[in-house]
Amino acid sequence: MSSELGGSGDQPALDFEDRTYTYAELDRAIDRWILEHGPGAPAYDASTLPVPDALICVCASARQGTAVIVENPDARPDRAVIPPSAFLLVATSGSTGRPRPLARTAASWFDSFPAFTAITGIDATDHVLITGPLHATMHLFGAVHALWRGACVTDDPSRATVVHAVPAVLREVVGKAPKLRTAIVAGTALDDGARAVADGIGIVEYYGAAELSLVAARRVPEPLRLMDGVDADIRDGLLYVRSPYSVIGVPEWFGVGDLAELGDDGELTVRGRGESAINVGGTTVIAEDVERILETLDGVAAAAVVGSPHSVLGETVTAVVELDGTAGIGDVRSRARRMLTKEALPRRWVPIESMPRTASGKVARGRVRDWLA
Repeated sequence: MSSELGGSGDQPALDFEDRTYTYAELDRAIDRWILEHGPGAPAYDASTLPVPDALICVCASARQGTAVIVENPDARPDRAVIPPSAFLLVATSGSTGRPRPLARTAASWFDSFPAFTAITGIDATDHVLITGPLHATMHLFGAVHALWRGACVTDDPSRATVVHAVPAVLREVVGKAPKLRTAIVAGTALDDGARAVADGIGIVEYYGAAELSLVAARRVPEPLRLMDGVDADIRDGLLYVRSPYSVIGVPEWFGVGDLAELGDDGELTVRGRGESAINVGGTTVIAEDVERILETLDGVAAAAVVGSPHSVLGETVTAVVELDGTAGIGDVRSRARRMLTKEALPRRWVPIESMPRTASGKVARGRVRDWLA
């Protein structure tokens, strides 16, 4: 599937951060980027660039066949090597401050674009509102797809006809976007409140992950169904996916810890994260990772981390902490704030005299969850 721009001439391509480009101007800017930064560069880095320049950089990389890095500049992963076939170098959310590097081919995104177009209905007349940073892959995916389709990428809600957003942001955007006809929702499950606010607007909800890209999608209220070419398997209640859209290097069957059910007709029902994965506003926080950090802090003898329901974010982190008497819970919380991202930082702290454990000595997370209920 071609990675070329979908528009041409005087069609609007970018209207972002008070900068505008037609497709002709964007095409020339991409060629200038390649000339100025040198063909044959091992990788371009768009991580710290303003959004218009970052998208020019990404498009130049696709045109040139060069890898491009799009990471959170404040939480970069350790990346030892760039795979020869890599186009996009991104990272997981890094819930403990140590994000995992990911690499994907150009085909792993561009080959999914026709199916994504079919379900979203995006065309060259649309202005597509991007509501988050490009290092969050749902927003980068939305912007690159819009340019591939010939639409205009914008940060101006008043002009937007399509928006990519997590449900919490959708609630805020709808009232500012009078032309909005389609909302594309991902990151967390669509809640009744967001659905009510978006009444009269077509809603497309999709399920995916940074490692997997698109897995399933639906036009609300239709059921969630697997994308063409994607296979799924349920093992002990957990979803595993085999997909041509996965990142380089993951096992053939890969899962991120989501509980799910799969019907014979490909209808997918995602029940939520398994016990070790907590979905905080679209960011996956791994409970064991947070526990390991907490147990390095002075005063902590043991820690158990679970997700607690939240009306807007989906879940937040709760930490049950067994203290050893050398520090109080306030000191522990203060130190944790310096070591964990805001998504991974527990919002609720519960001291406990003795941590419940299994016969083998492991923390009994299920019993902790039941105790908190």
